[in-house]
Amino acid sequence: MVEMQVAGIALDAASRSPIVLLRDPSGRRQVPIWIDQAQAQNILAGLNAERPPRPLSHDLMVSLMAAGGLRLERVIVHAIEDNTFRAVLRLMNGAGETSELDARPSDAIALALRTDSGIWMLEEVVADASIPVDAEADAEDQEDFRRFLERTSPAELIRHLKLSEPDSDSNHEPDNEPGPGPTAGSSDHPSGR
Repeated sequence: MVEMQVAGIALDAASRSPIVLLRDPSGRRQVPIWIDQAQAQNILAGLNAERPPRPLSHDLMVSLMAAGGLRLERVIVHAIEDNTFRAVLRLMNGAGETSELDARPSDAIALALRTDSGIWMLEEVVADASIPVDAEADAEDQEDFRRFLERTSPAELIRHLKLSEPDSDSNHEPDNEPGPGPTAGSSDHPSGR
């Protein structure tokens, strides 16, 4: 098993559906899990350690576990079946006995973030669903861009932008219409379908 970290929430460029990104310890692989807007908000609230004035569902679940003498030991994402990730919550009671409950990965992640519990994934699932992350290339691109900005004066940048602009009608105003809003996709699917 591989302990994963929540790298963040992203939006699918095509469907505008939120995706929770789980990253392996090496930082070289990420597993995207498509979720809906409400699930994304619950995960973000856990990531940001936000405490709303009234408990959200996952905050209530954490309180119920504590009242029942249960502790979330870890979350395990153990399979992909019919394009849907499968997860369990491994709970431990006061006597040290463990039990597992079936859960949607998005709910399990939201609970893990609120309880500082580990998020684990079977290596087979990581291998099947991960996308490579090239942190070195990203850092190199950022460094190249930083050097470019250091070498370029604002006046040079403006001159370059004006030269590269196509001739246009001076009365034309840019289109400031917002694009379509995000839509909810299928939850906990590796491909958002």
